[in-house]
Amino acid sequence: MSKNNKENSVQEQENHLVSLGKDLLSVVAILVIFMVFSKLAFGLWTPMVAVESGSMEPHMQVGDIIFIKSIDLVNVITNEEGKNTDYKSFEAYGDVILYRPYGEQGVTPIIHRAMYRVEAGEPMWENGPAAPYSGYITKGDNVITNMHFDQEGQISYEMPVKDEWIIGTAQYRIPYLGYIRLFFS
Repeated sequence: MSKNNKENSVQEQENHLVSLGKDLLSVVAILVIFMVFSKLAFGLWTPMVAVESGSMEPHMQVGDIIFIKSIDLVNVITNEEGKNTDYKSFEAYGDVILYRPYGEQGVTPIIHRAMYRVEAGEPMWENGPAAPYSGYITKGDNVITNMHFDQEGQISYEMPVKDEWIIGTAQYRIPYLGYIRLFFS
């Protein structure tokens, strides 16, 4: 190989590396801008979750991306309050909340509707046990798979959702985009 061919080959490799570096910097810049916008608009650095189960059907489907607004920026309106004020979110009364079951970090958060709030010592549902502390009684919208409150079953057994367990409220839905996230889990 002649000296000029070697120099051209090295120069082409350098040009490809420079181009790749510029592309990577562009992607990083876009991600940083998105994260800053997300923090300002939603109060969270990563304000999206992918729906993993059918518990919120028909209002949320498996594979939907849901945008969440930080609990620091909203007041939770329960299903009970929504009926009184005609407030709806995702086609039903009251807010859909994203919360950590039992407040545990590192577990998959639950996205269900806040049905009503109970105070410590009140029955959690009709003829139910007394609430050990104040919090929300939650339930998925799917009438087939979620016939009972989360607190009656395995999700948050006899434990109302404490305020500090709540990450935020669901705001918007983008169908199908969550399948990309679910593919990698």
